Amino acid sequence: MNALDVLKERGFVAQVTFEEDLYKAFDEGMVTFYTGFDPTADSLHIGHYIPIMAMAHLQRAGHRPIALMGGGTAMIGDPSGKTDMRKMMTVETIDHNVACIKKQMSRFLSFDEGQKNAAILANNADWLRGLNYIEFIRDIGALFSVNRMLTAECYKQRMEKGLTFLEFNYMIMQSYDFLELNHRYGCILQAGGDDQWSNMLGGADLIRRKDQKDAFALTFKLLLTSEGKKMGKTEKGALWLDPKKTSPYDFYQYWRNVADVDVEKCLALLTFLPMEEVRALGALQGSKINEAKRVLAYEVTKLIHGEEEAEKARSAAEALFGGGAQGGSIPTTSLSREDLSQESRLLAWMAKCGMCKSNGEARKAIEQGGVSVNDAKVSDVDFRITEDMLAGEGILVKKGKKSFHRFLLA
Repeated sequence: MNALDVLKERGFVAQVTFEEDLYKAFDEGMVTFYTGFDPTADSLHIGHYIPIMAMAHLQRAGHRPIALMGGGTAMIGDPSGKTDMRKMMTVETIDHNVACIKKQMSRFLSFDEGQKNAAILANNADWLRGLNYIEFIRDIGALFSVNRMLTAECYKQRMEKGLTFLEFNYMIMQSYDFLELNHRYGCILQAGGDDQWSNMLGGADLIRRKDQKDAFALTFKLLLTSEGKKMGKTEKGALWLDPKKTSPYDFYQYWRNVADVDVEKCLALLTFLPMEEVRALGALQGSKINEAKRVLAYEVTKLIHGEEEAEKARSAAEALFGGGAQGGSIPTTSLSREDLSQESRLLAWMAKCGMCKSNGEARKAIEQGGVSVNDAKVSDVDFRITEDMLAGEGILVKKGKKSFHRFLLA
């Protein structure tokens, strides 16, 4: 199959420029392509995972990926989809985040230098931070129409609240990235999330206008539920790929509990399972669909955290939902005697460990009868955790049907 057909079959493709020419390029040989990642945090989250999986599929089909770290563009901030200007980050914070993300990328792409289509890690800080502004505006800015830029969705959404000139530069900077990667590595395709379509058109157009060469843009569908809401949002915030931010157990449980109608789509986008198996699992009806959810949760957790952590998460979930309280992968907090002397209320520790966003939310959960300790329902909002309770295996706190947390004595 042509690489573009592989992505289409699995449901990745949203928009593409010069589709027939891109098909031909994929057929004729190795295509070098890139996807950018702005280091706004020290970890990738599930929103980044769709482009990463698409990159992995393209590399498996024989093409060469460039993972571009936005060490330069992150100093400006992408206005796409944002109602307010992004918080400015220091160079030190940006560089730290870049180093963290680089480690995560190696789980998904092959950087083996002996491989013809080995992935490349690049950082646009290498060419953006030292730019001469006057030369840049004369050479690159002259090729951009302000009237056309203002029609882009990424800018139109900000016009009412105010768009700074700093952010207005973002599209030109990202476009320049594509030109630079084309010159350095022969990169002819930029791929990424569909919210980047306007920026990506700018880069492909810049190469065609400045160098009279072919260049393409390909966007992937955002990970949405059947109701059109973004997936990967939890009570604790984003679903991170870093196990310190989102435990493998919580990560597993998220996918184990997706809506029935979203299972087949998630299996196609988030795993490498053959499409025949994906369709067979997605076709299961009634209670049998739970088996498809178990496969989804295990496969995605294995790709992100490794087989050992996936096994632990699966075992912990099965033990818990089977009525037991075993499983070393359950999110756990160790409390010292000093911790308990300063704060012993259950609702406070439910907020501190992330089960609830605040003491008020924890209080409401208890009042509504949705909290239990070691399977015994808690009705007293002033319930206190004691040192004796935490001895041995500690206590297992459950909120609702899907949220668990263990407290042990440190």
